[in-house]
This record gives sequence, C-alpha cells and structure tokens, in this order.
Amino acid sequence: MRRTDRLFDLIQILRDGRLHTARAMAETLEVSVRTIWRDMATLVASGLPVEGERGVGYALREPITLPPLTLTPDEVQALTLGLQLVSDGADPSLTRAAESLRAKIAAVVPARLMDSAGRDTWVFPGPEALAAARHLPALRRAIRLRERLVLSYSDGSDIASERATRPLVLEFWGRVWTLATWCEARDDFRSFRVDRIKALHLTGESFPDEPGKTLADWRRLNSA
Repeated sequence: MRRTDRLFDLIQILRDGRLHTARAMAETLEVSVRTIWRDMATLVASGLPVEGERGVGYALREPITLPPLTLTPDEVQALTLGLQLVSDGADPSLTRAAESLRAKIAAVVPARLMDSAGRDTWVFPGPEALAAARHLPALRRAIRLRERLVLSYSDGSDIASERATRPLVLEFWGRVWTLATWCEARDDFRSFRVDRIKALHLTGESFPDEPGKTLADWRRLNSA
C-alpha cells in the first residue's frame, strides 16, 4: 500500500471520533505498529486535530472539515502548481504551510491523481525571489497589523534612500516580489521591489484608514 493511501485510510478510521490503538490500526492496514506511529506523527505534524500517544491510542479531537475530494486530473494539477508557486515564492513560513497543505490534500486524494499532477512541470524560483525571502514574513505581519515601516531601499540605479511607508499589499510577479505602499515622503502610492530592500524597521506604530491612501484606493487607481 502506498503511504498516501495509508494516510487516507488512517483518517477514515479516525473519523468516528473514538480512540483507536496503534496495534488495532496496524492489524487493519496490515502494517507494523512502528509504521502506524510514524504515520500518526506525520498527520499530527501536518496540523490534523489528532490527539494520542504510543501505548494509549489516537483519536480526532474535532471533526475534519476537509472531506474526501473528487477532483479531475486538471484540478489536481492546478492545485499542485498553485502550492508550488507559493513554495517557490521563497517565503519560508508560507513554504512550510504549502508543504503542510499539500500533505493534507494528498491524504484525501487518490495517490494516482497526485502522482500525475506534474509537480515539476513549472519552476518559479530565481535570485530575486530568494533575495526577497528574508523580508517577507515581517512584511506580511506589518500588512496584517497595519504597522508603519521604514525601508532602507536601493533603486535600479543603486541610489539608497530611507522611506517611511504604510505597507498595503505584496504582489508576486513570477520572479519578483513587490510591496505596494503609501509613501509618506512622496505623499503618494509607491511600489518597491522587495529584493532591493536592504533593511526594514518595524516602528510599532499603526496607521489608520484615510480616504485616498487605502488598499482599495490603490486598487482602483491600478485597475483604471
């Protein structure tokens, strides 16, 4: 039995919410108890709500909201390539999240579909994305918390400057990440290439919604 199929079967066993011992599941799936221990560790690490330990048993502490999926090969490929795009964007925390999500999807999708998804069909990484990677977690946090940032930035002519900004949204262009902001110095919207940010300072100061300076305003200007 393929491991992805076995993980799927383990989830089905646990769906009843009752306590199941590793030995009983091993007998059902005709594998060793050690194999079940390893598989349960994988399910726990992937974020599934599993409680238990060796010698006691395992149970789901809450229902799984993701049911078995019926997907076409094209749908699975779209999903897999989307997760690959996130992984190759070089943000380390999102890379881990994408890999965890892929493991969860693999647990409920037949292995033959995952194997045929062509995960290596497209490749997205580049030096620009890798250079941006170190800043992405802090930028995402600042956007989420609506926190002012001061950027140490070098433009295309390698001219350095300090920019006080209101971070609005990150965009990924296949190789390059950009940060859309309201630039306090220019009193206007400005996008910065994240790979050209030399350093950033989190001020701890939140910024309000002001007419003409919001993400919605930026989107309207860029969709016109």
